[in-house]
Order: sequence, then C-alpha cells, then structure tokens
Amino acid sequence: MAALVRRIITTAKAPAAIGPYSQAVVVDRTVFVSGQLGMDPASGQLVAGGVQAQTRQALVNMGEILKAAGCGYGNVVKTTVLLANMNDFVNVNDVYKQCNTNFPARAAYQVAALPRNIDKHFTHISNGNAAAAKALTLT
Repeated sequence: MAALVRRIITTAKAPAAIGPYSQAVVVDRTVFVSGQLGMDPASGQLVAGGVQAQTRQALVNMGEILKAAGCGYGNVVKTTVLLANMNDFVNVNDVYKQCNTNFPARAAYQVAALPRNIDKHFTHISNGNAAAAKALTLT
C-alpha cells in the first residue's frame, strides 16, 4: 500500500491553531479544514458584534484557509456547524447563505460547550481545484 501523502496548510490570514492541530490538511485533492471560530487573525480575540459578526469572521477565516489550499467555497462538499445555542441558527444561516449559492451538504448540531466559550464553530471538507479559487466577500 502506498504511503499517504499529506500537505499541511497554514496561513497568517486566519487565526493560528489554539491547540495541537493544523488549520487544514490536504490529502490528494481533499481539503480537511479544522474548526474555525469568529476570531480576528491579528489579535486572536473573538470579534465584537455578536452572532452574525462572529459567524462572518469564522467564514472569512475558512475562506482564507481554503484559498491557501488552492480552492474556495465553491469546492466545499460538506460543512458541519456546531452551535452552543440553537436559537442562533437563523442568524448563522443569514450570514452563511452569503458564502455560496451552490450549497454543500451540511449538518448543524447544538452542543453543550465550545472552545473559548464561543457560540458557533464551523468545519469544512472540500474537493480542491486551484482553478476554482476565488475571494470570499461577505456583506
């Protein structure tokens, strides 16, 4: 059996990992993006402004990691959303739907707690394609 070839993705345009993990790992053409919080990459602190601002920042962070891996939101095939409060679901969706019009498969769960006492957490699995890389703009 051939050895598994992995490529670690790191970018300063997204927050550094807050534990022993990578921002993303590429295996063949599949990109596994670690969970992202609504943290400012420069300060490492959660952005102010509540659920929608933190959701927007988490998704911008994801977009920067995807771009560093040579792809973009159009390549995402699976998203997992973890929410500390399911009452935030509508506000999260209002921001999430701005990422793409060709939505991937997705699951959303309410959990008891998340790192740094945040309210939401996103992970993505993408099929990489450098030609599909694009900037993410959320308004």
